[in-house]
Amino acid sequence: MCIFSPKDKRKLVTSTFPSFQLDGRDLNYVTKFKYLGYLITNDESDDKAILREVRAMFTRTNILTRRFSLCSLPVKTVRFRTFCICFFGMELWRCYTVCAINRLRSSYIRCMKLFYKYPKYYSVTSMLLELGLPSFETLVHNSRVRFEI
Repeated sequence: MCIFSPKDKRKLVTSTFPSFQLDGRDLNYVTKFKYLGYLITNDESDDKAILREVRAMFTRTNILTRRFSLCSLPVKTVRFRTFCICFFGMELWRCYTVCAINRLRSSYIRCMKLFYKYPKYYSVTSMLLELGLPSFETLVHNSRVRFEI
């Protein structure tokens, strides 16, 4: 069981709660839990879900790099679009810190440079135009627009 505190601390009634039972067993209080693959925390922040996506993106990029490094550019691009541009639950992210979203943005760019073997200081705009891939801001915008329709 996860209890959410009110945003306005003046409306907090109590910080301790009695134990609840279900079928004779006590239910534990947790600060976070995963529901259908999405991480929900009691502070209602999406930072942990975003950082989870950062780790997942690096993992997927490493797998793609090992398996498809010798493939042609069109094949690599299809693979990258399929496996690295899918951020699970991005449509639901509403409460996050600038630090967390910047970390995801920089990891998106870094993974792209690693997979396509671009130099570290290569222009991001040039790289996106050459590869025909969307910018991070475009991904965020499109996910929100699609979710609200």
